[in-house]
Amino acid sequence: MARGKKADKITTLQTTAIVVCFMLAAGLLTLPRVATEAAKTPDAWISVILAGVGTFLFGWVIVKLSSRFPESTFYQYVQQITGKFIGKGIGMLIVIYFVCIAAFEIRSVEEVTSFFLLEGTPAWAISAPFMWLSLYLCMGGVGSLGKICQLIFPVSAAIFLLICLLSLNIFELNNLRPVLSEGGMPVLRTLKTTILTLTGTESLLFILCRMEKPEKATKAIGLAIGIAVVFYTATLILCIGAFSMEGVLSRTWPFLDLARSFEVEYLLLERFESLLLTIWIMQIFATFSIAFYCASLGVSQILNSSYSKMLFILLPFIYLLSQIPKNLNELFSFGTVIGNVAFALFALLPLPLLLISRWRGVGS
Repeated sequence: MARGKKADKITTLQTTAIVVCFMLAAGLLTLPRVATEAAKTPDAWISVILAGVGTFLFGWVIVKLSSRFPESTFYQYVQQITGKFIGKGIGMLIVIYFVCIAAFEIRSVEEVTSFFLLEGTPAWAISAPFMWLSLYLCMGGVGSLGKICQLIFPVSAAIFLLICLLSLNIFELNNLRPVLSEGGMPVLRTLKTTILTLTGTESLLFILCRMEKPEKATKAIGLAIGIAVVFYTATLILCIGAFSMEGVLSRTWPFLDLARSFEVEYLLLERFESLLLTIWIMQIFATFSIAFYCASLGVSQILNSSYSKMLFILLPFIYLLSQIPKNLNELFSFGTVIGNVAFALFALLPLPLLLISRWRGVGS
């Protein structure tokens, strides 16, 4: 029994890897377009840095809230704070959110893979192996998630860095000038988009109680947000520098097009979009698995049922939900709605819960 409990604990490094992998998902390919579209200037990259500061503040509140209940997940302690009826209602809203995240990620994989890699392959043939592998991973609990994220992230970072360095050959600094030519309003206008892209700190609501050293949660979340900000800022700067603002706006997946824009003859691979798609699919797999785990854990704890059983029950619901958007535009709209809900649930809700828990003297 003690051995099983120990095996389901995660280190600070694994916690950081889980949060980073949850942040770096579909936004890696789409953020340059949606952020530039919102800013209407090349200064969109500045808003990513500001969004990182805001996200850290939200994450810090989440850490403080979860630290009051070091042995419980959010689904369990929210019932202590608000009462069972309201607590279970909030818990089910968050379960629905994670189910939607999982559905969005699996549909994103289908769209990109069928367009760039496996043209003509049925959607179910792409998503089925992906989902069943995730099911197998989630059966191992958060410890398995931590290990796979710790494995995926260094590979992703190395390939991402290689693509960034090689894309400097087609980078034009003048495309980013003049900085703040229209003042700070375009940057502030883009903050909503970039903050929504950086959502991911909410995973700590469910994994902090599994940390070996929960007192290092703030350090883990700060490091994770810093890494994600570097990734997203580099993506924006390189895409705008290579294509110009107008060029980015005309592309559905700008960063993927960036990886297709250069060839290196003296390396083993002349084209790098396949490498980028490889790390992107790994990141999506990690994000899907984390969302799937959080949703299944939530239903099992709210209904006091078996976690393993919930994994099997939720999987077909996630797939059916992923097939509702009819095209890419509807998928992107679905993603925007999810982002807005994430902001309401995880930026605005934790602080009142923290204040209520202190007022009522609940938790440590």
